[in-house]
Amino acid sequence: MNSGNIYELCKMYTNLNEDDILKIEQMSSCIKSFADILNADVFIDCPTREADEAIVVAQAKPINRPSLYQNTVVGELALRDNEPAVLRTLDLGIATKDLKALTQEHINVRQTVSPIENNSKVIGVLIVEKDITEKINKNKHMEMLAEGYEQLANTLVSSTENENNIADHLEEAIIIFDEEGVVRFKNPIAELLYKKLGYKETLIGMDYDNLALDDTNFEQVMRSTSSNECEVHLGKLFFKVKRIILTDKNLKLVTMIRDITMMKEKDKELILKSVAIKEIHHRVKNNLQTIASLLRLQARRSDNQQTKDSLNESMNRILSIAATHELLSQEGLDEVNIQEVIINIKNNAIRYFNAANKNIEVNLIGDNFKVSSDKATSIALVVNELLQNSLQYAFIDKDSGNIDLIIEKSRIYSTITVVDNGTGFDINNVRKNSLGLSVVNSIVVDKLNGNINIASDSEGTKVLFDFKN
Repeated sequence: MNSGNIYELCKMYTNLNEDDILKIEQMSSCIKSFADILNADVFIDCPTREADEAIVVAQAKPINRPSLYQNTVVGELALRDNEPAVLRTLDLGIATKDLKALTQEHINVRQTVSPIENNSKVIGVLIVEKDITEKINKNKHMEMLAEGYEQLANTLVSSTENENNIADHLEEAIIIFDEEGVVRFKNPIAELLYKKLGYKETLIGMDYDNLALDDTNFEQVMRSTSSNECEVHLGKLFFKVKRIILTDKNLKLVTMIRDITMMKEKDKELILKSVAIKEIHHRVKNNLQTIASLLRLQARRSDNQQTKDSLNESMNRILSIAATHELLSQEGLDEVNIQEVIINIKNNAIRYFNAANKNIEVNLIGDNFKVSSDKATSIALVVNELLQNSLQYAFIDKDSGNIDLIIEKSRIYSTITVVDNGTGFDINNVRKNSLGLSVVNSIVVDKLNGNINIASDSEGTKVLFDFKN
């Protein structure tokens, strides 16, 4: 980065003094190594004379991955509406982590921002940006690449007197050892981490063997020809440890340590939540199947055929809901593949309503995607009702036929179509007193926020309903 450009931009847009600008220039000399380590785009912004703007004075692109930027943005303005993290940190002097922003090239990113201070005054911010589509987790440890670490180590050690040392902005503990395995550099995070582990003395001058979090020693580590990474568990704490072998005459080893305890706890919570969701859906499924069994017993004991039919229809509606909860209990999530739901509905409907002497083929065609549990239950009820009607009434005067279940995914509304080549029916006469179609209309409109369209003639019936994704 050309320090002349930084000086000119600061003089043109900011109220920073000569000493402030010198600090910014010193920091800018380190950001290329920083970008390579973090595998991200890195910037320095300074406050302008306007309250809601900052000016980009330095930029560095990573060497190991494509940059998010086609062109340089040095000299461009960062606006509060687009990059709230930058202005927040400039205003308050506190770090901002993983906040959404819109860049000068109109790219959605996540920003982590740290203040740069001089004499207790915030004179700028250091910004790390990653693509929002990478779904960065706050607790996900950043990739620690071996390439470029030797340059970083030299930069860190040579700038230990610098108040704005680049290592102060890293989330890892960094410790650098000499050829004897003695600590020659550590950043503040390293000091805090080892204090948490009970170390009371400063780390400078201590031996590797006394600081190793696992059972390795310095000689073993130095015999390795490449960098390595491992996970260490100490009591209730978890750490990710990366060791980088250097070729410098004096500096031989960089150890980077990240506390991943919180990430592990989050993972454990997710596992427990998944287990709980599975158990809930499993119990709901069992209860629904019990109710269906009671209805089946009641139907068998009834002498009235109309009562039998009504009980069997109700039983099948309940089983369609139970089938959805069965899928959800297997996934452990609150969503399920739509094709799996409809396959279960199809199998149940054929089992209970396809006459033994009829050759009716039911085909599932189209897209597959995930829907929420509530939506899946509503879709299951609607498809069950439509398929049941086709199986019971569409082929009364036919020995064979086809029913197609067609799923089409769209950006906002998706559709499901049930088509048969049966004898058709008079829509106006049936709609007035059909409980099944009343149920279908109610669910589509009230639960799925969709619409339903029915067309029927002597060549068959086509029912299409849509629902919001």
